[in-house]
Amino acid sequence: MSHQPDQHQPKVENHQPQPQPQPQPYSSDYAPYPTIDPKDVAPPPENWASVPVGPAPINESAATNMPPESNPYVSPSPAPQSSAKNTMESVKGVLTNWGKKAAEATKKAEDLAGNMWQHLKTGPSFADAAVGRIAQGTKVLAEGGYEKIFRQNFETVPEEQLHKTYACYLSTSAGPVMGVLYLSTAKLAFCSDNPLSYKNGEQTQYSYYKVVIPLPQLRAVNPSSSKVNTAEKYIQEALPL
Repeated sequence: MSHQPDQHQPKVENHQPQPQPQPQPYSSDYAPYPTIDPKDVAPPPENWASVPVGPAPINESAATNMPPESNPYVSPSPAPQSSAKNTMESVKGVLTNWGKKAAEATKKAEDLAGNMWQHLKTGPSFADAAVGRIAQGTKVLAEGGYEKIFRQNFETVPEEQLHKTYACYLSTSAGPVMGVLYLSTAKLAFCSDNPLSYKNGEQTQYSYYKVVIPLPQLRAVNPSSSKVNTAEKYIQEALPL
């Protein structure tokens, strides 16, 4: 006897739980970066056989030669010569001039030292002459210069100007007298550095030794030097008889 299934018997279905969708950390329109293969970014290996190692040949035919007159903005001129020679000549000239000036300054210093030495030796006492020169220099500084000393020791006119001063000795019958020679626009005057003693009756008095010669009375001024010692120089003033 055959058995037929009951068409009205309910069917049993196997229901399994569906997984819940995980929340996405990005928005719906987010697109992740593509993955790059390191082989895609690696540089291609160099083929040293194809790398040129020498200078590239110059294609002279590709160069364009334009005549100078065709370009108004180009003015061809020969290359200037090296300035090294001119610089060397300039340096040599400066050194030569400096050497000449140094030699002249040395000669002047030697002459000044020699003249000062001879000046100190001319007096009767070398030590007294040296001390006298130092005292005279101190006096000049204290008095405010030779100009003021000149006007204090001699009568002057308002328009008279002092030109030069010279430390020297005045030759007298009693011996050389150390002092200063003043040359102004009106006169030639001498004044001793220290007062000299002289007899006035029974008394001994002291006074500065002064000599004044107006320039119109000078007939001639003759420089000379000693025949024995050329370092000894003299000035002789000639006066009218």
